[in-house]
Amino acid sequence: MTCTQPLSSADQPTPHLLAVDAGLHTGLALYNRNNQLLWYRSHHLADQQKLKRLVATLLRNTPQPTHIYLEGGGPLAELWQREALKLKRVFVSLHAGQWRKKLFYARQHPNGRVAKQQALLMAGGVIDHLSHKKPTGLRHDTAEAILIGLYGLLDLGWLERWPPQKEDI
Repeated sequence: MTCTQPLSSADQPTPHLLAVDAGLHTGLALYNRNNQLLWYRSHHLADQQKLKRLVATLLRNTPQPTHIYLEGGGPLAELWQREALKLKRVFVSLHAGQWRKKLFYARQHPNGRVAKQQALLMAGGVIDHLSHKKPTGLRHDTAEAILIGLYGLLDLGWLERWPPQKEDI
């Protein structure tokens, strides 16, 4: 896991977490400090120039993410990391096994195909609990971004546990 240091608290905007499942089809999910899932979506990025523009836009637009949790590697992940470092955002790079181990039982991710099916199911529950929107048909990259964000909320201590208990809601 790679992590950069945050800005001093006086310089930081309101905390927001952007979760990214990096790839040709990039899944994204944005959470606020109150554990609300503000939005989630997927982008098909045909080339690195489109990705550069998307990254710059997402990290500079309001609300500005203060924390970026990203699953993926290679040149696509490096674009995100460079921009996050430039803007002095907290950047955490992880692999699928890290968040899956924390959120799933071992039987729920014996291989990538089963794990993606489980991600679709679990992401619907996250949307039900943490968003004001109704779950819609999700792509697996968007579902995984939602779960990467859930992992980030737990990792940062913004969310105490998952699934939430009645008294948490």
